[in-house]
Amino acid sequence: MLNPLYIRGLRFKSPQQENIDYSFDLPVVRALRKREEFNFTAPVTFFVGENGTGKSTLLEAIAVSYGFNAEGGSINFNFSTSSTHSQLHNSLTLIKGTQRARDGFFLRAESFYNVASELDRLDKIDPVLTSYGGKSLHNQSHGESFMSLVNNRLGGKGLYLLDEPEAALSPQRQLSLLVTIDNLVKNNSQLLIATHSPILLAYPQAEILVLSNNSITPTCYRDTEHYRLTKEFLNEPERMLHYLFDKN
Repeated sequence: MLNPLYIRGLRFKSPQQENIDYSFDLPVVRALRKREEFNFTAPVTFFVGENGTGKSTLLEAIAVSYGFNAEGGSINFNFSTSSTHSQLHNSLTLIKGTQRARDGFFLRAESFYNVASELDRLDKIDPVLTSYGGKSLHNQSHGESFMSLVNNRLGGKGLYLLDEPEAALSPQRQLSLLVTIDNLVKNNSQLLIATHSPILLAYPQAEILVLSNNSITPTCYRDTEHYRLTKEFLNEPERMLHYLFDKN
């Protein structure tokens, strides 16, 4: 049985003037304007691209459109420490699948601290930390708390959006995250992930979407700049460093 895609794709609609903000100047939005509909084809989709192309903004817009809190968390999180998310979600229409996700979580590196604080607050009202490993995420290292959340809270049959998860993780922990991703996929989950990690991008059968100035292009793993540059550097670090330093 094929994995259900809880979000099969998205459509972009022209915004009204009052809903336009910085996000509409991003390369990803220029690419979305060129097509009536964009479809996802695999249970794991990676958004990759240079800094500033809009991959995290797109992931955030999809999350908010689906009903997630802009700063992260599950559907029932509604806290806000700073309203800084873009208005792009107002111009996205999600094409949903025939099945509804039983679970879901939006995890973003930049606001992970705020999610941990909200969990501590909620735990004082009604114990919730048992679903996150039984220990305050603030009382663990960044990487430990991240893996505790991922391994304890993401239960499967769900939609999970991860924004640059490698920011908290060592290479070894990124390999562990690949195992977790695979277990979630085997348990009928869909994951949308914005990343720079050549380790995570190696997940088999994943759809890799490269965001550039004018397009969103499905790309094979070994054709991504992340793979090619990393491989070239690791094969000959001295030569690469000599070239970089001599160039300056």
